Amino acid sequence: MVSNEQRLPAEAGLLEAKGTRPALAGFFVSGLLLSFLGAILPVWGYHYTELYIQVGNYFVAFNGGLFLSNRIAERLLLKTGIRWCLIASCVASCLAMLWLAWFSPPHPAPFRLVGLLVLGCGAGLLHSAIFQAIGPIYRHDRAATVNIAGIFFGLGCLTMALLVAGTYYVYNVQSILVLLAVIPGFFAIAYRRTVYDVPVIKPPSMAEVMADFRSPVAIQFGVLLLLQFANEWSIAGWLALFVIQRLGINPSTSLFYLAFYWTALLVGRIVAQRVLAIASHGKILFAGAGSAMLGCAILSLTDNQFGVISGIVFVGAGFAPVYPLVVEQIGDKFPYYDPVFYHGIFSLAFTGALLAPAALGYLAAWQGVKSVMILPLAGSSLVFFLLLVLWIESLLAQKRAK
Repeated sequence: MVSNEQRLPAEAGLLEAKGTRPALAGFFVSGLLLSFLGAILPVWGYHYTELYIQVGNYFVAFNGGLFLSNRIAERLLLKTGIRWCLIASCVASCLAMLWLAWFSPPHPAPFRLVGLLVLGCGAGLLHSAIFQAIGPIYRHDRAATVNIAGIFFGLGCLTMALLVAGTYYVYNVQSILVLLAVIPGFFAIAYRRTVYDVPVIKPPSMAEVMADFRSPVAIQFGVLLLLQFANEWSIAGWLALFVIQRLGINPSTSLFYLAFYWTALLVGRIVAQRVLAIASHGKILFAGAGSAMLGCAILSLTDNQFGVISGIVFVGAGFAPVYPLVVEQIGDKFPYYDPVFYHGIFSLAFTGALLAPAALGYLAAWQGVKSVMILPLAGSSLVFFLLLVLWIESLLAQKRAK
């Protein structure tokens, strides 16, 4: 295990470094970008065409952009610094949305694949720059930084769903996407006026990231993050289309259900932070896992609005405490982890997890969109098992310490 002193340079006085706090707001843009496909698919009319293989390809293209951005971000950060990497990410995202506005259906799908590849690249650049910028405040107060970042991210996801839902019957597809493109464009201007004093730390190579996975505990954390992200984003990517097909409702209403899902996750995580401090983590684990599995089962079987709402509530309550539990465990077992290096595990898990909604596209093409809740249900069961193993290991370690 590599110590913090070996990995990080001396950073005396960096708590006053300029630009660290404004960079946290970038998680709002991250939420917008990562939740984009789940909100835009009904606008593109995929509840009519049922070309679900194309939907799967969209997620693959976006995921490919995230993957490609890792090496681009490393060179850009070392050459130009955090500020220009943030600006480049927002400009790329803005241009990608304008491209997608121009090439929305009925234009051929390959044009949209190009736009989604660039959009994914913009999101990846943004993550790399943000994790660099928030280093000082993360090392000063890890819990508060993670909480604030999560709130901004959740608000971005919620805003995307509400904006698209609220403008669905007001503007055409092109106008909605142009409106969405304004947001990263505004952030590019804001970042242009912000000074960043935080030194750039060379991001970890793939070999360095994989080196930490030699530990069985690290493997468990990586798999756990991958499965949890896969569960959350499978539902986020497909909930709107699923509800339209299941209940026969209009796309605007289905997007409000998607917004309700993001609200349930956001509120659940805020409440979970409070509950984790006063309640047994084991009890929270069992309650959360059971709630998530029950919610997925209700969603897969329901044919009415009450079932959808109750399913979303149970899923949100079940998913909410998992990520805070994982972050806490990572902080306890890998205290040397700086955001830059934590970003390595995060990116690896998230890139793999986004293949789940892509796989659901191919599954839906074969079995129909009603089958898409099968994967989150199975994934929630696996998350429960892995969290149980980690919890038991933690109890045994405490007993050995005594």
